[in-house]
Amino acid sequence: MIDAPAIRTHELAKRYGSITALAGLTMTIPRGDVFGFLGPNGAGKTTAVKLLLGLTPPTSGDAEVLGAEIGDRDALRRVGYLPELFRYQAWLTAREVLGLHCELAGIDRSAWPREIADALAVVGLSDRGAGRVGTFSKGMQQRLGLGVALIGAPELVVLDEPTSALDPVGRHDVREIIRALGERGTTVFLNSHLLSEVEQVCHRVAIVDRGRVVAQGTLDELLGGDTVRIRATGLDRAALASLAGYGQLDDEGDWLVIRGIDDERVPELVAEIVRLGGRVYAVEPRHESLEDRFLRLLGQPN
Repeated sequence: MIDAPAIRTHELAKRYGSITALAGLTMTIPRGDVFGFLGPNGAGKTTAVKLLLGLTPPTSGDAEVLGAEIGDRDALRRVGYLPELFRYQAWLTAREVLGLHCELAGIDRSAWPREIADALAVVGLSDRGAGRVGTFSKGMQQRLGLGVALIGAPELVVLDEPTSALDPVGRHDVREIIRALGERGTTVFLNSHLLSEVEQVCHRVAIVDRGRVVAQGTLDELLGGDTVRIRATGLDRAALASLAGYGQLDDEGDWLVIRGIDDERVPELVAEIVRLGGRVYAVEPRHESLEDRFLRLLGQPN
């Protein structure tokens, strides 16, 4: 169903005996989104990917991929996948690797040259199609893996840690490829622990902890405005309570931290603190990063 979300899950769970790998995942990913899937080690991210790709059955709950139940073969033919760990035979050329996956995908042989040329062009390897995998750098092999995931022009591309172990240039190149996919209307499901990478390319994000989504939305919705730290003294509890209308307020001794405040209201806030009898010694506005939000949701100091 074209109108259906790219991915929809409801209380999707996976248990291995007494071990719960995924507790109850509920999320919706619209078509055309570049979607970041974040969480600490052991949060259930890899298990979720395996379930979505039909590699293991769920213990309970349900999910749909491209409008079909997970594991549906017709739907999976429209999904591209780049696993975190992959390896191609060193003696094969890039074109041979892509040709092999054209065959595995059931693509008509007459269409192979166009498919291979398109994949090489998108990942920037057009001039290395005849090169053997064994001569490729880690970054070039990662590009080739992305090219394999794009065979057949999939509607959904699942990328598992696509920039791990890459140098800054390689990470930049992969980000550009992901952006290009988004511009083409391809849905990208990006499983990553590199929050700065996700913040640069994703439209929407889900943060997972202990197998459940603890926050989901656009980056603007998740970050919810700016943060300001104010070093002030002389405010009693009643005065602090009256400042709650400016945002989420945390009292950290001499420092007040107000999250979700519009930066245009910071001067107004400072004036109000002075009006209430407080003395202001320092004002430190800053934009909350995805890492800040991530650590707060997981209850970690930042």
